Amino acid sequence: MPDLEARLASVTAEVAQAARDAGRNPAEITTIVVTKFHPAALVRELADLGVRDFGESRHQEAQPKIAELADLAATWHFIGQVQSKKARQVRSYVDVIHSVDRPSLVDALAGGPLDVFIQVNLTDDPARGGAQPDDLESLAERVASTEGLRLRGLMAVAPLESEPRREFARVRALSERLRAAHPEASGLSMGMSGDFREAILEGATHLRIGTAITGNRLLHG
Repeated sequence: MPDLEARLASVTAEVAQAARDAGRNPAEITTIVVTKFHPAALVRELADLGVRDFGESRHQEAQPKIAELADLAATWHFIGQVQSKKARQVRSYVDVIHSVDRPSLVDALAGGPLDVFIQVNLTDDPARGGAQPDDLESLAERVASTEGLRLRGLMAVAPLESEPRREFARVRALSERLRAAHPEASGLSMGMSGDFREAILEGATHLRIGTAITGNRLLHG
């Protein structure tokens, strides 16, 4: 617990400093602690330290863990790829999905209530998750017109081979275009343990931070 508390405090301070450097209010930024590969007990420790937003990315792990933690006052974010055939199950236990990237998944999630981010693929590799930038507007229309879904904004992962801030600036520009038609979609889910400062400087509203807070993940699954 002491190490966990220290890491959480350190990241919280870094987030606040980056926000101030960007001329932003730190309260505008939600830090999602990614707890995949970690047991429910660690989530409870984090909750005792004041964390309320948690991220999972594997359905087979997330479903039983979240059920075990049903008594927590927590917001659960699904940040991994969602198979369309598992979409209704995932929808039943999370509050937010950050990885919507195709019309079939939008249709499978219908019914909500559910907040969704559209994931943008910042590479030319179609095997990576995310919609291509040219497809964002039509996908946003699909989300906005689907019962129970609330379009929150865009999500992205900076490619390892790229300079993160430049990539996040691309996402910010795409977001500004998207908000012309969907002003409610003002969220930017971007920034992880190694690049959250750059993401904050480019307007991130939701950070997905794992190891910088939780430490090394358990090597199972």
